[in-house]
Amino acid sequence: MKKLSEIKAGKTVVIHSFEKDDIFIKLMEMGCVPGEKIKVEQIAPLGDPISIFVAGYNLSLRLNEAEMILVEEI
Repeated sequence: MKKLSEIKAGKTVVIHSFEKDDIFIKLMEMGCVPGEKIKVEQIAPLGDPISIFVAGYNLSLRLNEAEMILVEEI
């Protein structure tokens, strides 16, 4: 199990769970739900933000948000 913030660009992973419940609702509304496949598209030069492809669209996440998402590599 890794944090989304640790995944390199170009990798596809599956969301396993979230570390904190307060961000869960916000991410769920954007299509980030457990079991969903996501691809890390790009990472900014300083690491924040990251761009992911989820539920058919691109989404930018702050690094502190990505650190709360636990994923499994495919």
